Amino acid sequence: MKKAYLILQNGRIFEGIRFGAEGDVTAEIVFTTGMTGYIETLTDPSYHGQIVVQTFPLIGNYGIIPDDFESPAPKLSAYIVREPCDTPSNFRSEETLDDYLKRMGIIGLYGVDTRALTKIIREYGTMNASVLSEIPENIAAYTRELAGRELSSDVYAVSCRKPFAASGEGSPHIVLWDFGFKGSIAGKLMARGCKVTVVPASSTAADILALKPDGILLSNGPGDPQVCTEIIENLKELLKSKIPTFGICLGHQLLALARGAERMKLKYGHHGANQPVRDTETGRLYITSQNHEYAIIPESLPEGAHMSFVNVNDLTCEGIGYGDMPAFSVQFHPEASAGPTDTEFLFDVFLTMVGGNRNAAK
Repeated sequence: MKKAYLILQNGRIFEGIRFGAEGDVTAEIVFTTGMTGYIETLTDPSYHGQIVVQTFPLIGNYGIIPDDFESPAPKLSAYIVREPCDTPSNFRSEETLDDYLKRMGIIGLYGVDTRALTKIIREYGTMNASVLSEIPENIAAYTRELAGRELSSDVYAVSCRKPFAASGEGSPHIVLWDFGFKGSIAGKLMARGCKVTVVPASSTAADILALKPDGILLSNGPGDPQVCTEIIENLKELLKSKIPTFGICLGHQLLALARGAERMKLKYGHHGANQPVRDTETGRLYITSQNHEYAIIPESLPEGAHMSFVNVNDLTCEGIGYGDMPAFSVQFHPEASAGPTDTEFLFDVFLTMVGGNRNAAK
């Protein structure tokens, strides 16, 4: 067993044991509270550039199941668990967590007190961290430098390189603008009979309009929406077409910024499958799956827009409806995967909007 050390920018050090791939890494550290769904967490592109800590103590007990992947390969920087299971029990499993991380080149660390680590992140806030083979001699100087590093995730690094048909047949035709989309989002659309064309983050408004979509879905993805200036400018142009648009997670934030709203960074983000939100119109509560570090400031919403969902825990914005155009968005993941399916009906709301727009155009 090889030891390694998790060093936080606030000076705290955790000793652990390596599994998965070897090596050192520096990235932003976050925790996720899902009790299941570690496969989906590992393959969610929204974790690009992050060290992910699982709060649930035993991870890997049902192995690795490719049919449950959200993308072809993990994009996170490192994976930290209390205890990995090396003897999974599931008839669908094809390999162990350790073998998968080794094969994909992802650094793992176990034997860490993830409860104590999570409490530190929760109180201090999201911070930079390193996984190192040895503790630096001048740890004070190292952590000062670590705290000052500008680390970021990259939408373009997780987006597809060229357009492709996720489903070449069906109706209506939905263009899924890929900022690091989870495969289950396309799956929910295809299950409803849609033709789905996925386009890269670098697409222009003209590129998307040339595909003659009936609706546009703005996907999830990693990082700060405010740095996506080219995407926001193209989205502003695209919205002039009045094509029904549905934003999820990062797509929700980009849509809001394109309409003039502002964003803020949360203290430690929302990561996990147990985030409660309230429908501001009906008062009904839903349990949702979430993965984001930023939120839209409610007071910055443009005229005609309203907050449709609010987070019950911290009262942050979880959804926006736009009264002057056929568009809406949510901060959470209605496709879940993993997580509760309480809000999957939002795909039907979107397709009803698309159908209404198509009928009105006839």
